[in-house]
Amino acid sequence: MTKADVINEIAEKTGIDRLDVQASVEAFFSVVKSSMADGENIYVRGFGSFINKKRAKKIARNISKNTAMVIDEHYIPSFKPSKVFVEKIKSSGKIG
Repeated sequence: MTKADVINEIAEKTGIDRLDVQASVEAFFSVVKSSMADGENIYVRGFGSFINKKRAKKIARNISKNTAMVIDEHYIPSFKPSKVFVEKIKSSGKIG
């Protein structure tokens, strides 16, 4: 399912104009990206959490050149689904 599919489905289910739904969805993604870039985590009850995970400094190897390089500690975005979300997926029986 693509972002356009999600927008169309929300517009159908709510009766809200497709362009208004698209603006809302785009605004949501923009807020998530900018907040996480500022170091804030986002918690949506019943859905999940968008969190920044810290990756420790490590030594990586380039096996083709047989050299070592240092990767500094950094943060990556991550999504952790809520228990309600996970149970809904487990009980759906449509995946697999």
